[in-house]
Amino acid sequence: MSVSEPSPTEPLSTPPRNPSEGLSNENNGFVARLAAAIGVLVILAAVAVVVFMPNSADDNAQVLTHTIARADLTVSVTEQGTLESSNNTEVKCKVRGFSLVTFVVPAGTFVEEGQELVRLDTKVIEEQHSLTKTNTFIAQATLAQTQANVEKAKIAIEAYEQGRFRSQLQSLEKELAAHKRNLRTARKMHERSRTLFRQGYVTELEADGYAFTVTQAELELKVKETEIKVLKEFTRKMQMEMLNGNKTASESKLAADEAGLAMEVKRRDRAAQELDDCVIRAEKSGLVIYPSAASWKTTPDITEGATVRKDQVLLLMPDLTQMQVKLGIHESVIDRVHPGLKAIVTLPDRTLEAKVSDVASVTRPAGWWTGNVVKYDTIIELPQDEGLKPGMSAEIDVILAEHKNVLTIPVAAVVETEEGDFCWVSTSTGAQRRVLQLGDSNDVFIEVVAGIKEGEEVVLNPIALINEAEEEARTTLEQGKSTGAAGEPSVESSGSQGKEAETDRQADASKEVAG
Repeated sequence: MSVSEPSPTEPLSTPPRNPSEGLSNENNGFVARLAAAIGVLVILAAVAVVVFMPNSADDNAQVLTHTIARADLTVSVTEQGTLESSNNTEVKCKVRGFSLVTFVVPAGTFVEEGQELVRLDTKVIEEQHSLTKTNTFIAQATLAQTQANVEKAKIAIEAYEQGRFRSQLQSLEKELAAHKRNLRTARKMHERSRTLFRQGYVTELEADGYAFTVTQAELELKVKETEIKVLKEFTRKMQMEMLNGNKTASESKLAADEAGLAMEVKRRDRAAQELDDCVIRAEKSGLVIYPSAASWKTTPDITEGATVRKDQVLLLMPDLTQMQVKLGIHESVIDRVHPGLKAIVTLPDRTLEAKVSDVASVTRPAGWWTGNVVKYDTIIELPQDEGLKPGMSAEIDVILAEHKNVLTIPVAAVVETEEGDFCWVSTSTGAQRRVLQLGDSNDVFIEVVAGIKEGEEVVLNPIALINEAEEEARTTLEQGKSTGAAGEPSVESSGSQGKEAETDRQADASKEVAG
């Protein structure tokens, strides 16, 4: 079809007679262009259908094959992880109880020694500090009073022994001496009166009066001797016990007050220290990052307005020369992972060769946040390299085994059945089924121990392209159903979906092998 161009002498368009007529012409032109575009799309779709529709008469020409050859087979497990430091300097909260964060340095900041990292609310601690200072002053006053009482008790003991006791003893001894003199005088007078009575100068009554005076003097002397004995043996002992008891009580009170003062001083100093600890500064220069939050949390544990507790790790200062990757290895292959295995770490801008340094013996807790997948923590130790930072994403290939110069077959060419593993070899007379004895494998190739030779060509994706393979898969499926009916685990639930999944898997592997 040819389209004639407008003549130079003819106008390209005729001006509309009125606005409504011009609008109608514009709508008609748009509809015509839309119809032309739809027609082109329909033609392209028809061409695509003709080109890509499979031709049943040419099915054999579409079969893909692979030539068996020897090669190096690497078996690995691939997991995702993030970089972290194996030697982190932890910045912890040193304030007791719970505190409110009023400032925190942004994650990823390079700080200098002494730079402020975190600031906590100080209102409650300031009140505690003021109260502890007041209590310290009260304890100091109480201690001073108790010290005075102790000294007073000591002086009271010395004053009694050197003063009051001696004074009382001397007074009683003087009275005793006087009573002794009185007794001697009374006895002399009694002797004299008896002599005078015998001579007839005094009466018997007068003589008996002097005898009574002697008896009275003797009694008074005994009383004083008893008073002196009581003073020495009982009164003095009782007074000393009382004074020593007062001294001991005062000394005990002194020890208690000293301990109380020490406790109040400790509280005051601790409150002052916690007041200083409300401002956390960097002990060294370096990078600052936030600690990883739990898997089920969506926000970090440290942020402005968050509540933190004593000994909680607020920030980390990683050693960038000691980097590692912690990843989870599925329980199905964890038995093959051990320290010393080589690992290839692929970063956004580089690839590093590392090694496995540690494998956990106990699985990490599984939950809804992990999809109930059981994995074991595995540490990959990285070599020193410039520019490695915590939090960088990495893809890690842990090399489980490396087989040198072994016979390999693509995964897409193998059909697994209850009777064994099979493949189909392309020959001049058609495809022949072979029984295989297989070894180790990865996602693309499997090591062949026996059953096929180097140089033979195997059919890729035989389930979808060879009737015999389809029949084999159908027989296996039916046997699985009958086994399920006998009480064993049934494959009926998978049915055709399992076959389709196997077909899709082999198709993907075929594309990867065919390149």
